[in-house]
Amino acid sequence: MTIPHPNDFDEDNGPPSPIENTQLQGHDEAEQMLLDTYNSGRMHHAWLITGPKGIGKATLAHRFARFVLANGKKDAMNGGGPSLFGDALPAVDPTSLQVERDSLVYQRIVAGGHADMLVIERRINEKTGKLKTVIDVDSVREVGAFMRLTPAEGGWRVVVIDSADEMNANSANAVLKVLEEPPKNALLLLVSHNPGRLLPTIRSRCRTLKLRPLSDTMLTSLVQTYAPDVTAEDAQRLAALCDGSIGHALGLVEEGGLELYAELLSLLHTLPRLDVQALHALADKVARAGADDAFRTVTGLLRWWLERMVLTAAGKAPATSGMADDEALFMAGLASQASLDRWFLVWEKINHLVARADGLNLDKKQIVLDAFLGIESTVQAAR
Repeated sequence: MTIPHPNDFDEDNGPPSPIENTQLQGHDEAEQMLLDTYNSGRMHHAWLITGPKGIGKATLAHRFARFVLANGKKDAMNGGGPSLFGDALPAVDPTSLQVERDSLVYQRIVAGGHADMLVIERRINEKTGKLKTVIDVDSVREVGAFMRLTPAEGGWRVVVIDSADEMNANSANAVLKVLEEPPKNALLLLVSHNPGRLLPTIRSRCRTLKLRPLSDTMLTSLVQTYAPDVTAEDAQRLAALCDGSIGHALGLVEEGGLELYAELLSLLHTLPRLDVQALHALADKVARAGADDAFRTVTGLLRWWLERMVLTAAGKAPATSGMADDEALFMAGLASQASLDRWFLVWEKINHLVARADGLNLDKKQIVLDAFLGIESTVQAAR
């Protein structure tokens, strides 16, 4: 574990973006694996960095990219290669991926001025001014040509794709062509939240590095670091809700997630017959114009709650650290009122309903109403 640098975030802007972040918490084993493969001089040309959203995958990808560009080319035969503009190369094998903020390499990467690094992300749609929903083929068309160029500084050409899950079929095939004939001294780092969605041929040509969720203890500490106004009790509560994802936890802080979760629980406690007035009040709140974040937060928390209901009904009660004892007892009591099949069906139905919301521009209020009424029907049908 490393300690966040005080200049890596501020209270007004929150935590740094992955390309700016000089610190990585909770992934020492993954970092050591990358360091060892670099020091061996036989580094794989493509890495698939996987794990849940918000746990540091993109931060690790950019951390490794900076390290490789700062340290130049190293192979088993000739050791490190010279750098025209970078910092002095180490005489011995590095023992950390750390590249400091005052490094020329760091500063040029953050400024977008490093000739040997290319970052591929979703781009802005010039017509709508909004982010595109996918990484299209135009966004990755330059990857092949970029990676085949001779490194400008004598080391590596590095491409980071964040996230590979967002590539459409054409862009995925374009990346596959690069992987099939990998250029010399080129490194491709793919960030993926759900590698099962990628082409099997892409997965097979990459070395997979799977990151684990952060521990509740570490997550609690990071929440208090990045959101100092959050109390210790609320930080623990967020850790329980976020399954090891600091990105999710900070998102809930920004969106008032704890308050919305309290409303959600209060409503669920009126089962087996929901408080209709309270239900409509919550649905109105998250469906009003400009409340997209609130809608995503409430539906996400409801799905999280239902996942735990399914586990509880299956006799595999989830860990309840940070969860009040009466809440755990309430979930156990509800789980006993309906079969596992019924809880699984309502969880599956709500997941499907929420997933269709954006694509079909469905009525968000009706989605919230249908989701809670589906839970009510499940409980009442068991009586």
